Amino acid sequence: MVAHRYLGNSGLKISEITYGNWITHGSQVENETAIKTVHRALDLGITTFDTADTYANTGAEKVLGKALKDQRRESLEIFTKVYFPTGPMGPNDCGLSRKHIMESLHASLKRLGTDYVDLYQAHRFDYETPLEETFQAFADLVHQGKVLYIGVSEWTAEQLREGHALAKDLGIQLISNQPQYSML
Repeated sequence: MVAHRYLGNSGLKISEITYGNWITHGSQVENETAIKTVHRALDLGITTFDTADTYANTGAEKVLGKALKDQRRESLEIFTKVYFPTGPMGPNDCGLSRKHIMESLHASLKRLGTDYVDLYQAHRFDYETPLEETFQAFADLVHQGKVLYIGVSEWTAEQLREGHALAKDLGIQLISNQPQYSML
């Protein structure tokens, strides 16, 4: 069985091996095979699943949601991300504006078949949107209970420092940075 550990400086325990579905679900692997793989991961004790709205242009979240449909939600940790476009590339279809964050999360929740995500991550840093706007949107989602924790992906040390300070001011905790890494 897979062991569990704390994520960052939080009380959230996650499986030491996280199941990610970036280049598989919704594109390179048949859906039924992907679902069987998720179920096998669950059998092995993996409870943490990482995805993003942009993976397979929303297809990865849909497949993961279907695979986890009959599982006890409280026994899972579901992570997803926001930044890249998933729509027709309109002026507000990407980035970390309040509008894009709110619309993306609500769409992700529908695709994943859940009322909340455990970790919502800024998939990249947005140089065009004020950081305050991004973190206020994240804080509102945390306070609404739709997101339990926030994190980022591929941010620099300086960006992390600024984000951490804003999160603290808003009464939320930035608990993770997901750099490009694969066990393979």
